[in-house]
Amino acid sequence: MKPLLFVLCAATLHATEPLTLKLWPNGAPGQMLPRSKATDDFIRTKAGKSTITDISDPTIEVYRPEKPNGTSVIVAPGGAYAFLSAVHEGTQVCEWLNTLGITAILLKYRTPTRDEAAPHEKPVQDALRAILLVRKHSEEWRLNPTRVGLLGFSAGGNLLAHFACDRDWLRNIANADSIKYCLPSFGIVIYGGGFLDPNDPTKLKDGFTVPADAPPMFIACAHDDGQNPIASALLYLEYKKQEIPAELHLFTKGGHGFGMRDNKRPINAWPQRSAEWMAEMGWLPTIDRLDKAIAQRKTQFEHLAGVKTKMNEQDKDVLMRLKREQLEVEAERQLLLESQSKAKQP
Repeated sequence: MKPLLFVLCAATLHATEPLTLKLWPNGAPGQMLPRSKATDDFIRTKAGKSTITDISDPTIEVYRPEKPNGTSVIVAPGGAYAFLSAVHEGTQVCEWLNTLGITAILLKYRTPTRDEAAPHEKPVQDALRAILLVRKHSEEWRLNPTRVGLLGFSAGGNLLAHFACDRDWLRNIANADSIKYCLPSFGIVIYGGGFLDPNDPTKLKDGFTVPADAPPMFIACAHDDGQNPIASALLYLEYKKQEIPAELHLFTKGGHGFGMRDNKRPINAWPQRSAEWMAEMGWLPTIDRLDKAIAQRKTQFEHLAGVKTKMNEQDKDVLMRLKREQLEVEAERQLLLESQSKAKQP
């Protein structure tokens, strides 16, 4: 496997300038609170050279890969709802996603919001708006609207957990179909937390639950990252109770805030682990994988049709399902070919 730094450098050489879009062209809803002295002190002592803050006009930046596979992932950097760590949890993540054929969308959500009663509320509104915007432009950007993921670090992971599970934003959603359209197709939480009961950190906070329609989730965290590994484990257990696909990786060492940095520890392989998970779940299609899926369904169809001399209704339903799945995969294969062919055009 090529070193990650080499891959990222290669991706940067091939990348075009990202497309930037405002999430709220007519102005974001609500008012940003003035920064408290505590928040000023936090930003002054914790923010680095690559962090950004004072975002009242949130945007998305669209990073297109050389060979798009139709999957997109919105990237939400962390920063304790005080600033955004926009490089090692932002642009570098987008560059890595591009190497997988994924269209990456960097979400620059409103911040700071840490002085508000619900610091996640405005960032969740921005994430919801970003997902709707990506799906609105899915045909233009050659994306599959059923494969729009959300990846969040730290506060971005908190944002994702509230978005997927807490559902405060449901107040303005009318029906189940609308909710499904607004949800990410899958989520990736990297050292996220902040949803434990403050009086009993072995429990999730009141009102925070994993609903039956929560998106599949990949979770990674370090054991030496305060209470975040507890939050990660409890989130996974709630997913297990609902039998929703989820994968949890807890590493002995790694701390917090490493993002795409390579500190030569096992936890720094989280990008590879998450890529394997996305591939296993079918969100990283390749022509080879799709050809195998088509062949598998053809074989199953022909076997069942050949061994059954007399079909009952259940057998007929299985045959219809296999044929339908085969046609769907064949259509996806054709779309992938067309998408990659258009991407090569000047």
